[in-house]
Amino acid sequence: MINHIVYILHSQKLNRYYIGYTSNFDVRLEFHRNSPPNKFTANANDWVLFFSLSCTNKTQALSIERHIKNMKSKIYIENLVQYPEISNKLLEKYNTDC
Repeated sequence: MINHIVYILHSQKLNRYYIGYTSNFDVRLEFHRNSPPNKFTANANDWVLFFSLSCTNKTQALSIERHIKNMKSKIYIENLVQYPEISNKLLEKYNTDC
């Protein structure tokens, strides 16, 4: 079974977040930790998982990823962890099974 995961990484060094989608988190995290120099995550080597959300399919995951990116807000990202009901609402809003 394929996992569809929206994830947010945090770098203490940069005090920045990185939002992404993957179907294989372990491989993707390793990529970020050893990014080619032209990639955003190459600017730091201390990326850690801050948040993750399992989705039912790729379409839902990409929609949620885009939603979070469009918010352009550190506070919103931090609220995703502090208020789990936000995640539930995102899963409902972007439910493509309906």
